[in-house]
Amino acid sequence: MTDTDGASDSPATTPTSIALIDEALTQREAAAFVHVGFAREPAIQYCLDRYGQEAVRDDRHTLSPADADLIALSCDGERWEVRSRPRKPGRGESETHPASQLASTLADRHGSATVLTPATIPHDAALYLENAGLTLASTDVLERARANKTASERARIETAQAAARAGIRRAAAVLADAAVVDGELVSGDDASEPVRDDDAGEPITPDRLRIEVDEAIVSAGAYPAGNTAISPESDPERIPSTADTADTPLRPGDPIVIRTAPREPGGYHGGLVRTLVVDGDGGRERRAHVGATQSFRSASAMLTADTETVGAVEADLEAEVRSFGFEDADAVDTSVGGVGLAALESPCKLTGEIEPGSVVQLESAVRVEEGVWLRIADVLARGRDQDQDGKRPEWLAPLSRSLDPETVRES
Repeated sequence: MTDTDGASDSPATTPTSIALIDEALTQREAAAFVHVGFAREPAIQYCLDRYGQEAVRDDRHTLSPADADLIALSCDGERWEVRSRPRKPGRGESETHPASQLASTLADRHGSATVLTPATIPHDAALYLENAGLTLASTDVLERARANKTASERARIETAQAAARAGIRRAAAVLADAAVVDGELVSGDDASEPVRDDDAGEPITPDRLRIEVDEAIVSAGAYPAGNTAISPESDPERIPSTADTADTPLRPGDPIVIRTAPREPGGYHGGLVRTLVVDGDGGRERRAHVGATQSFRSASAMLTADTETVGAVEADLEAEVRSFGFEDADAVDTSVGGVGLAALESPCKLTGEIEPGSVVQLESAVRVEEGVWLRIADVLARGRDQDQDGKRPEWLAPLSRSLDPETVRES
């Protein structure tokens, strides 16, 4: 394969994925874009959505993604085509590798042409394409297309984010009504989201709080997807795994980090992190909280008019936090990355640009003391249209960033 093609200058309005593919094909003098993978993979799910929505599609092939195992897709800049292998082939159904089927079609149509593929295309699929006489060249066009969300994709992410919000509000309700017994948090009985009667007075553990969050996410119409984590000791090495502390009762005064990344029924993720403290005494954690929340305001302003790289926004988040006196090299941790069919997707490389149409999760974390971190993360969406110039990006399904569980519950 040849080297990945570079990203072209962004137009004023975000093009559709098929337009980006057509542009890449023209620049590289290629006949088609091809990808092969399992139906459950985010990149394949994305292409299947485009197959159903964009331009012309090859209706000679009846596709039922729910019954498909392996899928091969191509796009020539005007038309999407799909070949698939059923999970359980019936009598008379071909078990031929779909890449072989698609390769034959493309070779018959284009001869020994060049086709563009992601660098991650499976090795066996690449061999089928090459054996048909096609020349492969790698491209990042699919990654770039996925970085710019359509209105429908943004709405799906917002649905997932609203479910994440519901989950954290449920946790805040449990913590707001907790009582303190022998230095541990135990369940109260008057939460706005009532705990079960037989749980009243029981210790609140990370595992118990996680279940509360997950139940609220499901009630909001999404799936936790195994991405919920509760960690009173929010050291990065302990997230998302909290198995060793899952049954240890939470304590007043300790920062409790709640991390969620639910998935809505269409497969799109949200991403939300809050830190809550019951009966906190301020001090260093309060200063850390002010620094983290201020960093979000700064990043939003930074992305109001200009297109910035992931690395530049991460650096801005860090600089804002450090301006509040956190100078130790390892005292601040920031990250920026796209969300969509994967909980982390493009733009996520330091050089990746957060263009109009991008939806990204921003996270700022500050070490309060050894092994204890305060973390906040939110999802930010940049508008797609020309009239968005000068308009601040939008926080999806916003939720109070307060450390106070009562404030978060009521937000």
